[in-house]
Amino acid sequence: MKIETIKQLRDVVGHPNPATEQKKTKNLTDDAIGFIGKSPLLLLATAAASGAMDVSPKGDEPGFVKVDEDNNLLIPDRRGNRLIDGHLNILQNPEIGLIFVVPNTRETLRINGTAELIVDESPQQAMANVNHPAVLITRVQVRECFFHCGKALIRSHLWRPESWPAKDRVSFGRQFVERLGADPSLAETIDANVELDYKNNL
Repeated sequence: MKIETIKQLRDVVGHPNPATEQKKTKNLTDDAIGFIGKSPLLLLATAAASGAMDVSPKGDEPGFVKVDEDNNLLIPDRRGNRLIDGHLNILQNPEIGLIFVVPNTRETLRINGTAELIVDESPQQAMANVNHPAVLITRVQVRECFFHCGKALIRSHLWRPESWPAKDRVSFGRQFVERLGADPSLAETIDANVELDYKNNL
């Protein structure tokens, strides 16, 4: 059966405990600000005007995301691949969703709001990384904030090293060669350049 109505969905999933809905706030709480200060990684979701979605990871030293005096989030943008899919989406549609992660913590922090892209030398310098100022800053006006329970991370065993697979890597070079039918020897060169980029352009 394809679910097509809210009633059908509720018949399957049920209704939330009224207390669960009350955990949502319209601004950042002290607990949320503390969690953001410990988080080295977030997932940032945006949507184009057409509705096409994009999710991008953003990471740096814990606390790389700041909270300004108006309770807005300031997310520094670092040098990357310049595809800027998320930034292009924000210009079309400011709605944004975030999930903050803290290592070895089961719970996550979810934030929804609206975003704008800022170029301002002072905060860009203040949020520099390895002497490189932020390329730009995504400022998020918070509309909704709440902690998400840890069931997904518990089920995934994400923080259990004994459950991790052997260390691996993604070969962008092999993928490029296979897609374009290029000389297989090019794969090694591409992967070596990726490693240099990881080393020199964080």
